[in-house]
Amino acid sequence: MNLFKAPYAHGDRLETAGHPLRLAVNPRARRVSLRVDRVKREVVAIAPTARRLSEAVAFARDKTDWIAAQLADLPVPARLAPGGTLTLFGETVRLEAGPGRAKLKDGVLTSPDDAAYADRAIRLIRTEARRVLTERTAVYAEKLGKPMPNLAIMDAKGRWGSCKGGPAGKPGSIRYSWRLALAPFAVADYVAAHECAHLVEANHGPRFWAVVKDLIGDPAPHRAWLRSEGSRLHAFGR
Repeated sequence: MNLFKAPYAHGDRLETAGHPLRLAVNPRARRVSLRVDRVKREVVAIAPTARRLSEAVAFARDKTDWIAAQLADLPVPARLAPGGTLTLFGETVRLEAGPGRAKLKDGVLTSPDDAAYADRAIRLIRTEARRVLTERTAVYAEKLGKPMPNLAIMDAKGRWGSCKGGPAGKPGSIRYSWRLALAPFAVADYVAAHECAHLVEANHGPRFWAVVKDLIGDPAPHRAWLRSEGSRLHAFGR
């Protein structure tokens, strides 16, 4: 019987010098390392095995200055409130206060200025995300000769979209982050093409990327934009 019990486990969360730290085991890792999860606004300490998580924690505690600098460099959380602006699929929208039902029209989002302002604003943004992403999904599904998939809008922190293929001849299902509405249209359009490509290729192998390229051309600029700017989209909130 193995009496050894590692003091830490994959997924554990702790603090180092007041900063959030998440532990992760990655069997493909060759050494302990640190990376910044810009979406969840935390640092991840990675080890090849659970036994080496203690080493990863010690390494993180030796790098507190680096951790502090990386987290300080993240975008400041942005409240959705009157007087602000945002972009919807690349178009600037002003946030204003006004009576009556919340509405989005002619580049202005208007809602009563109260505690529920941000919630109503997000509902309008989600509606716009659903409208545009439904249109683009329909375009790419048709190009691929696939039935229009069932579509859902969510707020996952770790991914921009996900796809589950359906049985032969049946529609699959695709989920998108509503925050894609805050990205340029071309970037959101790439995500729609990416997820629709999974209707014919479930993995991320060469054939999958060939399908994506056939649909929207070179995906590299859009992927780079999401890597560099994605955390800014997740900074919007209540």
